[in-house]
Amino acid sequence: MKKIVWLILIAVVAAGGWFTWAALTPVEPSGQTIVLLHPGWSTRRIAAELKGSGVIKSEDAFILWHYVHRKRSLKAGEYLFEKPANLIDVQRRIIHGDVYFHTVVVPEGYTMFDIARTIEAAGLGSSADFVTEAQSDTALIADIAPNAHSLEGYLFPETYEFTRMMTMQEMAAAMVCQFRLVAQQIGLTQGPQGAALSEVSSKPAGSSRSNGCVTFQLRNLSVDPTPAQEQTPLERTVIMASIVEKETSVPEERPLVASVYYNRLNKRIALDADPSIIYAELLAGTYQGALHHADMSFSSPYNTYRNTGLPPGPIGNPGRSSLEAAMHPAQSDYYYFVADAQGHHRFSQTFEEHNKNVAAYRRAMRGR
Repeated sequence: MKKIVWLILIAVVAAGGWFTWAALTPVEPSGQTIVLLHPGWSTRRIAAELKGSGVIKSEDAFILWHYVHRKRSLKAGEYLFEKPANLIDVQRRIIHGDVYFHTVVVPEGYTMFDIARTIEAAGLGSSADFVTEAQSDTALIADIAPNAHSLEGYLFPETYEFTRMMTMQEMAAAMVCQFRLVAQQIGLTQGPQGAALSEVSSKPAGSSRSNGCVTFQLRNLSVDPTPAQEQTPLERTVIMASIVEKETSVPEERPLVASVYYNRLNKRIALDADPSIIYAELLAGTYQGALHHADMSFSSPYNTYRNTGLPPGPIGNPGRSSLEAAMHPAQSDYYYFVADAQGHHRFSQTFEEHNKNVAAYRRAMRGR
């Protein structure tokens, strides 16, 4: 009998020693180790994945420790392990959902095609899938842009942090959310009387680090150029802002650039915006990286050389400064502008003045 007791005691001590070793001994990953835990995986499958990746010492110890703390669920996601950690630390991270975020930088003026390539480069999915989402899921902006053909113009330029668990719709929605927040801040949209912005109280495990969204009502804009029956004031403002964004990277010039285009709209003069042709060819898949004279006759409603008025939708995603310029253009008599070869533009009232500025630009470029 004593022998049995001793054997049991030895077994208990051995098991305790094994568990202490398996649970408390730090494991150092071999470099940066990424572990992707999918939704619906069992604790055993998660333990096997962690063990196979060299993050923990024992699957059984992981399962046993989780059984003791079974009220705490393990969260799916992508986890980065790069520092020594023991099994308890690893499980605590997964319980807290300490997932790895990929940084996606969307500069001002990026098109949905540019954003799609950036998302693919970050390892978050196929660029084609994002373009499909951006071209089809206009329900995300139906309340503020009911006539939109895509999400172009409403994918706000910002630095985002996304996870690999997020869908393309969730990433697009985060960008639209940021547009809504900025649009409300600058007075492009407004919430219901007396309402304030509110945070989303809960997010899915794969959500981005972003603010919550609310739905805004449209307000009447003071700037209302030549009305297009199918476009709301907000839509026209975003379209104009996208053109301004593409024409100049100098914030202080943007109100003047906007004034040129509004002046031309009011006189029923074609906008003649080169970026609109580039965008038309991007949509058609024919853009070769540079414009030529023949491109000016490219058949597309986005070609503002062939068609008067605004194009049917934005030609990129404008930032805050360009949106404000489209809302509050400068008061001017300018109808033309051209680059000055020094990063700025020269503005003119007449075509004759414009031709002189164009000649000066060409001389400057030849002198380089």
